[in-house]
Amino acid sequence: MAKTTTNKKKFKQKLIDKYRLVVLNEDTFEEKLSFKLNRLNVFIFGSIFSILLIVGTIFLIAFTPLKEYIPGYSSTKLKKEATQLVYKTDSLEQVLKVNNQYLQNVRELLTGKISEVNFDKDSAMQMIKLNRDSVNLAPSESDLDFRKDVESEDRYSLFNPAKKTSDVVFFAPLTGTITDRFNIEIKHFAIDIAVEAGTPVKAVADGTVIFAGWTPDTGNVIVLQHAAGFISVYKHNSVLHKQEGDIVKSGEVVAASGNTGEFSTGAHLHFELWRDGQPVNPENYIDFE
Repeated sequence: MAKTTTNKKKFKQKLIDKYRLVVLNEDTFEEKLSFKLNRLNVFIFGSIFSILLIVGTIFLIAFTPLKEYIPGYSSTKLKKEATQLVYKTDSLEQVLKVNNQYLQNVRELLTGKISEVNFDKDSAMQMIKLNRDSVNLAPSESDLDFRKDVESEDRYSLFNPAKKTSDVVFFAPLTGTITDRFNIEIKHFAIDIAVEAGTPVKAVADGTVIFAGWTPDTGNVIVLQHAAGFISVYKHNSVLHKQEGDIVKSGEVVAASGNTGEFSTGAHLHFELWRDGQPVNPENYIDFE
């Protein structure tokens, strides 16, 4: 019994006996690094490191795609996706075969290799073949009335004039001689004002620049979006002073008038005013005199 107790004391003493780990220069025997430790500390740190390594490895495999590289790993999600892809591929192959056969039959029919093709009764081609001589493609009166109603209700309809009422106060973009007025019948949705080239063009109201750039037909163009669904358009300018996204105030100079674009016949401003997608007569809202 005494011997057993003595052995336990010796074992405990070995665990807590301190040791010194020294790193020396092999040539000069100069001490570079040293550690004080005992067997118990080594055992504890080794155990903690092993546990952390095992736990880290488990998490890395469980929550990353690395688990897919483990031999024998089986994922229900992957199996389901693979099965769906197989079904989709098979369906696409069948559709491709049917389409190829259909196109081949049509090609042979058009080239005269065959004189007749027996289409399925539910096929659109069969319906055309059976009814091509009897079908009247001219619209009926009810169809014409329906088309007229749809066109008159369209957002960009030109049949109904836009409402004149507005809470926005507009100012003239510039002062000059009106050479061409708003005329919806000839699709001139603007008012042309003749001025000297370089005359400042001002914003008719507070707004945001939604377009500022060059077009071959109308030259330098700038478009402003205002409140209450209004949009103002300024064309044939010589210079643009604003860019897309800029916020402008009423009366602020946005461009200089000019004679740019193929449709321009002289220095002037082509000014358009739109509301809710419909062109409106600018003279109904702005006093140009």
